[in-house]
Amino acid sequence: QVHLIESGGGLVQAGGSLRLSCAASGYTFSDYAMAWFRQAPGMERLFVAAVNRGGDTKRYADSVKGRFTISRDNAGNTVYLQMNSLKPEDTAVYYCAVAMSRWSWPADNGAFGSWGQGTQVIIAS
Repeated sequence: QVHLIESGGGLVQAGGSLRLSCAASGYTFSDYAMAWFRQAPGMERLFVAAVNRGGDTKRYADSVKGRFTISRDNAGNTVYLQMNSLKPEDTAVYYCAVAMSRWSWPADNGAFGSWGQGTQVIIAS
């Protein structure tokens, strides 16, 4: 059973940085692409970034390109999201997710699932 635990959220000033972590268990972590999504109050959950199984292929939402970096540690079963130059519009609950198909590199953001409980990020202006 897939189990994801996000951490690292908090309250920071605009322009600051945060590093989110997602600890995964219950499956073979290195066999699956991973992603981060976020959901602001009253809004739908949106794709932020994804990384392939080996960690060498990544893609980002346009809104975070150049500011956020996704990475993974397959030995530690953890995926990270380094967030720099944070803006108030980055305020949201951040979730990690697993690709639904083993060994895949999903082009469709809807191909990720098994959400964690999320971690709250608040950026003060």
